Amino acid sequence: MTRRIHQVEVSGVPDPLPDDLVVLDVREPAEWAAGHIDGAIHVPLMQVPGRLDDIPTGQQVLVVCKVGARSAQATAFLQDQGRDVVNLVGGMVAWESRGRPTTPAS
Repeated sequence: MTRRIHQVEVSGVPDPLPDDLVVLDVREPAEWAAGHIDGAIHVPLMQVPGRLDDIPTGQQVLVVCKVGARSAQATAFLQDQGRDVVNLVGGMVAWESRGRPTTPAS
């Protein structure tokens, strides 16, 4: 039996992002530094299990990576932890191709 994770296309993500939506970016530090969604939390994929306390609860979390594969892994893991999470289909590549804004690391 295959696990179904919650997913959303970029077109399904409100613009501007709602205040109660948390964006979790699971890419590596160099990818994050090149540009990310403003206000996102950065926790590289391999650190997610050990940093659960850094990921807010009680709010929906949009999980992103470069193309959606790593974020799908994180989404599945977080769903198993009882979190309200959704994977961004196509990741940052899709986000940027749709003209959605990014910000460089400060």
